[in-house]
Amino acid sequence: MKKDERRKKILELLSQSQKELSGKYLASRFNVTRQVIVQDISILKSQGHNITSTTRGYLLNEKERKGVKKVVAVKHFVDRIREELQCVVENGGEVIDVIVEHPLYGEIRGNIAVKTMDDVEKFMSAFKTSNATPLLSLSNGVHLHTIMTEDEETMEKVLEALDKNHFLLK
Repeated sequence: MKKDERRKKILELLSQSQKELSGKYLASRFNVTRQVIVQDISILKSQGHNITSTTRGYLLNEKERKGVKKVVAVKHFVDRIREELQCVVENGGEVIDVIVEHPLYGEIRGNIAVKTMDDVEKFMSAFKTSNATPLLSLSNGVHLHTIMTEDEETMEKVLEALDKNHFLLK
C-alpha cells in the first residue's frame, strides 16, 4: 500500500472510531512501524486535519463538541494528580489538556483527554511507567486545564469540587 492510500485509510479509521486509536494498533493494521504512523499523523496534521494525540492514541476532531468548555487555573504538586483528575471526572467533567507557561517556550500544552475513572487509572499507570516529568513541575505546580462538561450546572459542580479540595488558584 502506498503512503497516500495508507494516510487516507488512517483518516477513515479515525473518523469511524469513537475512541482513540493507538499508534501500535495502526502500525499493525497497515503492517508498518509505529514511527511510520507517527510520521503519517504529522503529515496529516500539516495538511489541516484536526487530529489530537493523547497518551492512548489518536482522535479525529472534525467537529467542535457541544457542551461547556472552561479553562481553569489550578495549583498542586505531583502527589495530587490522581486526586485532581478524580475530582473532575467524578463530578461529570472531562480534563481535555494541561497547559503551563514556560519562560523560554511560552505556552506548553499536553493533551490528556481524561473523562472516566478508567481513563484516570490508565493515565496514572502511563505516568508511573513512563518516568516522565509532569508539566506542572515546570511551573511550581501552577497550571491550567481545559475542562469540558455537558452543561453549566455540571461545570459549577466540577468547579465547586475543585475549590473544596483546594485545587483552584485564586
